Amino acid sequence: MRPSGRAAAALRPVTLETGVNRYAEGSCLVSFGHTRVLVTASHEGSVPGWMRGKGAGWVTAEYGMLPRATHTRGRREAAAGKQSGRTQEIQRLIGRSMRAVVDLKALGERQITLDCDVIQADGGTRTAAITGAWVALAQCCNYLTAEGVLEKNPVLDQVAAVSCGIFEGQPVCDLDYEEDSSAEADSNFVLTGDGHIVEVQATGEKRGFTRHEFDQLFGLAIHGCNELFALQRNAVG
Repeated sequence: MRPSGRAAAALRPVTLETGVNRYAEGSCLVSFGHTRVLVTASHEGSVPGWMRGKGAGWVTAEYGMLPRATHTRGRREAAAGKQSGRTQEIQRLIGRSMRAVVDLKALGERQITLDCDVIQADGGTRTAAITGAWVALAQCCNYLTAEGVLEKNPVLDQVAAVSCGIFEGQPVCDLDYEEDSSAEADSNFVLTGDGHIVEVQATGEKRGFTRHEFDQLFGLAIHGCNELFALQRNAVG
């Protein structure tokens, strides 16, 4: 029995609220249960120096946790003068996930930055950030296309992410913190709408896990992401 009482394949209640920032070209407040992440998409009319002259754009991401996103106050990374390895790894993952479904040539020499700020953390912050980042990105590109800044929308497909793990011997989908902190195995799946894999992160936390167990986790991830894709489509209209 899961602590939340959810079925093995059940997601936490997920909401994708759009238009939460009046200034950003795209924005989404994403909630996976008690995990909440604010995502904004910002358009810049230029690309980083190393991309100039290539006739293509860039999509990147920044990720951070507010000081009181967890049970105790954490120090702002800006105050420490550097980002943690975890923060850098997650924001690179978010950027890779978005670029996997964007035609960078169609974007032209422009950059879109996804800022993902964790307001409250209860497990799955990176998967929530990826799922909400796509909504903000799609909103941004819809806006730029409607305004004539882009000739065609560069977003080729959807992308979403969900965590899956083995909790008390049972493969389950969308782990909250209580499950994640004591899981025997933990994984994050980033999948596209057409079924392609962008990234899989899987770790045996307390023991190794079998190919059969991995296949079960993958099946749960496909089921969970399909639900998230439907919610994303509804959010962006």
